[in-house]
Amino acid sequence: MAAARAVEAGHDVVGVHLALSRDPQSVRESSRGCCSLEDSADARRVCDRLGIPFYVWDFSDRFKADVIDDFIDSYAHGETPNPCLRCNEKIKFAALLERGIALGFDAVVTGHYARLTQPADGGDGYLRRAVDPDKDQSYVLGVLGAHEIAHCMFPVGDTVKPEIRAEAGNHGFSVAKKPDSYDICFIPDGNTQAFLGNHIGLRPGMIVDQEGTELRSHNGVHEFTIGQRKGLDIKAPAADGRPRYVTDINAATGTVTVGPREKLAVAEIHADRLKFLHPAMDGEFDAEVQVRAHGSVVACRARVDREADSLVLELAEPLSGVARGQAAVLYLPDEGGDIVLGSGTICRTVAA
Repeated sequence: MAAARAVEAGHDVVGVHLALSRDPQSVRESSRGCCSLEDSADARRVCDRLGIPFYVWDFSDRFKADVIDDFIDSYAHGETPNPCLRCNEKIKFAALLERGIALGFDAVVTGHYARLTQPADGGDGYLRRAVDPDKDQSYVLGVLGAHEIAHCMFPVGDTVKPEIRAEAGNHGFSVAKKPDSYDICFIPDGNTQAFLGNHIGLRPGMIVDQEGTELRSHNGVHEFTIGQRKGLDIKAPAADGRPRYVTDINAATGTVTVGPREKLAVAEIHADRLKFLHPAMDGEFDAEVQVRAHGSVVACRARVDREADSLVLELAEPLSGVARGQAAVLYLPDEGGDIVLGSGTICRTVAA
């Protein structure tokens, strides 16, 4: 529908499918991913119906280096990355846009649910949330830079998802009832832990409680994420009988710390790898922060040091289960609260 609306608006549109793996078996089929052979065929049918050219561009090498290897390395260091954010940042917009501009195109048009402010609204093409709050994808786009945003179009962001599906049906698109995509496309069987284990190997360590008492050994920190409760396989119950959660991961020592739920509360977030999408993303200012794609939004006081590539967020109320490697995306705390200021990758947290 993004392509259809761009065509209807009078743009010269070309459809491009990104081939992200040279081995078709390494990309999930019959799944809810976004880059399988089935998805390529769907895209071709849409382009045929619109009467626009269709091409397949091979970004498999860059995808492996910038997304898959980054995903593996991040888990090996005790982080919890989001590969879809990295794919948006490095492939779907940076690499695709780079080639598109070189070929004379002006913008990348995608079906992401997000909007850009218009000059009539007092804006200058700033990224903002979609009309449909349940499908909003401004968070996963918050890792882009100002250059990419300046060359983006999000034609469906002003419409709720059910209406987009109905509009696709009216166009005769076979994808009108296609399930939403959310699987990790490069893990064929969906077993993330096994995938990481095959690439990282055994790196034994210990699970300990808050006092440092050893509870059991494990095969590697890549098997755990902050906030995890299931799969800890600790035989002895906690002294108070309450559930245990992963509260800290130290990749250097191989130590995974567990404790009660309240130990997950975070009062302060530190981030680096900053991205700037609005002039207000500078110095000290009030903002709202989101740390997961569909997570809650919390007010905060932000301090940005551009030279040091540093962002510190003092939260107005604690957030739970915040992990290194996640993105902290900041929003302008105006009446709408929907304009993205920028983002950073979480590198440290301070307990509440």
